[in-house]
Amino acid sequence: MTESAVLTRFVTASDEDAWKALYSGYREFYRLERDDRVVDRVWGWILRGEHSLRGLVATGDDDVPIALADIRTFARPSSGTTGLYLDDLFTSPAARGRGAGSALLARIADLAGDEGLSVVRWITDRENAPARRLYDRHATATRWVTYDLPPSALTS
Repeated sequence: MTESAVLTRFVTASDEDAWKALYSGYREFYRLERDDRVVDRVWGWILRGEHSLRGLVATGDDDVPIALADIRTFARPSSGTTGLYLDDLFTSPAARGRGAGSALLARIADLAGDEGLSVVRWITDRENAPARRLYDRHATATRWVTYDLPPSALTS
């Protein structure tokens, strides 16, 4: 498969098995606990459009998904605009280097432009050098640092 043979499209219900395999691979790559309930839940969110979540896939000429991207809109109060957030991007190991990631990023940029959104934003692991090489070809790393604050425990 050449880069020109990579196509992108929104997921459909018939992509369930392939998407779930890719998403499970994504979770494994990031050393997240195997949890089919989480995979099922996220798939359901995408199919129903919950949390404004949409799923894209990259396919070869055979229309079998080889990569996924999960995106959602988000409010940007500082600019009074809306952006597009890329939550997940993953290419199957067998398909890496064939242009699927670039094709998905280009499609996402086109969607953001078509929808009048102000930015496409995402985070990645600072140690994920292959992904960062891809991202550096398409986007600019920002100066912002990400923090996670756990929710407070409920008190009775």
